[in-house]
Amino acid sequence: MNRIVGILMGLGALTGCGEGAFAPNGDRVFAPTVAGASDIDGLLVGHRLMAAGEYDLALRAYLRAAGQQGLNVDTLSALGSANLKLGRLGQAEDLLRRAVEEDPAFAAAWNNLGVILMERGKTPEAAQVFRRAFATDNGNSDEIRDNLRLALAKLENPSNTDLQENEPFQLVRRGTGDFVLLSTL
Repeated sequence: MNRIVGILMGLGALTGCGEGAFAPNGDRVFAPTVAGASDIDGLLVGHRLMAAGEYDLALRAYLRAAGQQGLNVDTLSALGSANLKLGRLGQAEDLLRRAVEEDPAFAAAWNNLGVILMERGKTPEAAQVFRRAFATDNGNSDEIRDNLRLALAKLENPSNTDLQENEPFQLVRRGTGDFVLLSTL
């Protein structure tokens, strides 16, 4: 709860920035201004909330981003990932399938779809999806490689339930061209 209050207070402080103030020498000093909530990037806020483990608040931020930007591949993927963390696997799967349909080259969306499929016990399809994510990413993401390795091991030995419990599958997201690990706990 304290973390939520801190985040909201931080956002509130940003909206309090006005037209600036005067420095002691009389020059005008401008603080960064935020005209309103529409100027705040909902995806960025949502990603930060996801990293902080605040999945419900992240979902709300992603919904605001979708309202501003439309349901594009980034908002679909973000909404799917937040729904996954909230345990809404059916909704998450639908959203991520729409994301990869819209942009088949979006490796993070393929990876996150694979995570959902593993959670739903669809290991053979998940292994194929992780292969697609790995190929789309050209093998550059350690997280996607690890997820593929775990899915293939689970496919070879389905009775080994320790695989997923000891090494949880990892969500990734698209940032500025990098894949960033989101908390899996």
